[in-house]
Amino acid sequence: MVDLNNNNGMPVVRDLQDFDKSSGSLFERIIFHNRILVLLTCLLVTIVLGTFATKLDVNASFERMIPVNNPYIQNYLEHKSELPGLGNNIRVVVASKNGDIYDPEYLQVLQEVNDTLYLIPGIDRSWMRSLWMPIVRWREVTEDGISGGAVMPSDYDGSETSIRALRRNITRAGLSGSLVANDASSSMILAPLLETNPQTGEPLDYSEFSKQLEDKIRSFESDNVDIHIVGFSKLVGDLIEGLQAVMMFFGISVVVAALFVYLYTHCVRSTLLLVSIAITGVVWLLGLMQLLGYELDPYSILVPFLIFSIGLSHGTQKMNGILQDIGRGTHKYVAARYTFRRLFLTGLTALLVNVVGFAVLAIIDIPVIRDLALTTSIGVTVLIFTKLILIPVALSYLGVSKKAARIAIEKDKNIQQNRNWQGKVWQGLNRFTERKWAIIAISVSVVITAVSSVAMLDLKIGDLDPGAPELRPDSRYNMDNAFITANYGLSSDQFVVIMKTEADGCRFFGPLQTMDELAWRLRQTEGVQTTTSLAGTVRSMTSGMAEGSAKWLTISRDQAITNASVDAAMISSPGTTNQNCSVTPLIAYLTDHKADTLTRVLNVVEEFSAEYNTGPDAEHPVEFLLAAGNAGIEAATNIEVRRGIMVMYFAVYGATALLCLITFRSIRATLVALIPLIMTTIICKALMVWLGIGLKVATLPVMAVGVGVGVDYALYLLSVQLAVQARGESLAVAYRRSLDFTGKVVALIGLTMAAGVVTWAWSPIKFQADMGILLTFMFLWNMLGALILIPALSHFLLQDVGARNRKGGAVASPADVPIERPSSEPARYTKQESVNTN
Repeated sequence: MVDLNNNNGMPVVRDLQDFDKSSGSLFERIIFHNRILVLLTCLLVTIVLGTFATKLDVNASFERMIPVNNPYIQNYLEHKSELPGLGNNIRVVVASKNGDIYDPEYLQVLQEVNDTLYLIPGIDRSWMRSLWMPIVRWREVTEDGISGGAVMPSDYDGSETSIRALRRNITRAGLSGSLVANDASSSMILAPLLETNPQTGEPLDYSEFSKQLEDKIRSFESDNVDIHIVGFSKLVGDLIEGLQAVMMFFGISVVVAALFVYLYTHCVRSTLLLVSIAITGVVWLLGLMQLLGYELDPYSILVPFLIFSIGLSHGTQKMNGILQDIGRGTHKYVAARYTFRRLFLTGLTALLVNVVGFAVLAIIDIPVIRDLALTTSIGVTVLIFTKLILIPVALSYLGVSKKAARIAIEKDKNIQQNRNWQGKVWQGLNRFTERKWAIIAISVSVVITAVSSVAMLDLKIGDLDPGAPELRPDSRYNMDNAFITANYGLSSDQFVVIMKTEADGCRFFGPLQTMDELAWRLRQTEGVQTTTSLAGTVRSMTSGMAEGSAKWLTISRDQAITNASVDAAMISSPGTTNQNCSVTPLIAYLTDHKADTLTRVLNVVEEFSAEYNTGPDAEHPVEFLLAAGNAGIEAATNIEVRRGIMVMYFAVYGATALLCLITFRSIRATLVALIPLIMTTIICKALMVWLGIGLKVATLPVMAVGVGVGVDYALYLLSVQLAVQARGESLAVAYRRSLDFTGKVVALIGLTMAAGVVTWAWSPIKFQADMGILLTFMFLWNMLGALILIPALSHFLLQDVGARNRKGGAVASPADVPIERPSSEPARYTKQESVNTN
């Protein structure tokens, strides 16, 4: 073992000729003996992947946002072609500012909007509904039976007579509250969307589609008419448009991070190098994403920032070691190699923990989450090359300025002698190795965790706000949604139950009566506005064929009467059932899509289907299947999140524990590393409850991020502490050396990452603001938890590491660390001397 002084555990080598270049591991020698090749290779890779990165598309897919393997979603996808308009659709409302819709000028504008929307690629034209579409029909009971026709009169010419006919037809069709506002001040165009662009055969580009809606449809707004647009495609389009603001916040994060690093290093060139290489890691990731066929969607925009932040944190660790070595007189090349051999294994372990932490997100069976898991894991893997290898090699050429090195050494001396505020903070933190302060810290933590554990029980799965919680309440989209909700009796939140029968099975009394019973139960459920179904339409038709008698407002057992009613329903209300009457939707219109509302409706349908679903041997077999409609699909998504969240926790903590165990070879040390992370997760979930944030696709990655990034703090602090303890020092001395060696970098990383994401709180995209708040909390709390709880827990779990080591106990020593000796005895490392380098 080499005699170490306060030079980060390595002897000073001022002249490169005195350094034995054959020292170190084989991997280290390969890297540093071929530095030019390493730099040129990285430059070439950056240019190539940067070219591909510029071609990366920003888009989103409706089906990639839903759990396609969930049984409920499988039911929807299986019958999607027979359920037009009950999945991904767009709603355009044309509102009159000067009165009602019964005005020739308004109807002319509505026709132009309708025709323009009809021609936009991606619209499923066969099922588009509006006052101007012939598929929207009226029916009326007369003495001759039931008559009907298109709501818009075939001879409409804008005259008063035509207007009166239209008014009458709208009343006959019962469109008030659905396609016509309750106060008749506006009307709606409902258009289902195709998943592919029929002109190109490519997946529908929601960004381009949203732009066309703005350019071609919103342009009809004037002093007389307002346009309101809602739907998944418009929401995604607005989110993609908001990515410009997101990228601005990413830029702010980069500037803030660079400022923090500079204030730490006081070296412009090394700061620019660290930030540039961190950005290089992002470029590599984006290029690889394009090569692998991925797209950047609004929900994966978190990934580039994470890769930048994680890369910068590891880069700062490397810079810290090189600063101290150069400041004590070591040649920059030797300092780079010292840092490489001290931190490569620890850094590699930390990155592997990050990879595993993100990879387990793939347990959540939602394609967009799985994509995020894979792309983030790829990005962290990239950091092994850009941070652990490229940064030391680049710094072996650039080094740091003499002024920066001198300032770093002076700061270290002041810190070690407790002459500045940081030294006093370290002295205070070191008190937590004492029993009294350890008990206080652990007791306070237990109380906070216990309170948070109770609060987190109220955490909801899914959305907690009406409209689109991804956007601000005052966003154009949410204002449009609020207008539609306030003026239409039937909301845009549709929960669809699929009644499946044999061919022509929906014509029989039994299935229709059972469907009617389910519709009644749903209408009694809190959060359901009303329902529409074939059963309800058949009731109306049966009454109509009996001169409108209320006595016949029923489902007749007479098969001939029911057949006639079903035929009339299929003609007057296309989409009520499919062509062979085997797939029939029951639509429940909900007041909102909040988690509680969806859960109540879901429970009612599940209980009903368990009671009334029959087997294939029944006279008229019937199955009630979940689920379609945007609310039904969101309910299935919530189920998948709820089902996968605990498995994800067990996987991420299990994998993290295993890697810590391999690194430290100590169960006690692994517990010390994990306990602060578990506490942070619990407290963060309580914070989500207090802030009114639900656990859903947009916020789920934050949990894995907190664990993946937080464990870095523990790895760097504990690795040094255990190494010093293993050499016989006390816990107090070991932890103080850990603080002197890596503590300031841990604090810097926590503050830098928190300062970078806290700016997200002002983002126009609300879910990004939510993530910013949660990540800020987790970065800071993980930092504080590591700095305070590691010494406190170590007092009870790792106090005797040195003694056990002397008796042959297995405690890892993953890094060469500082053990002081008088600075008047500088060590020299020559080719004839050997050094313990891990």
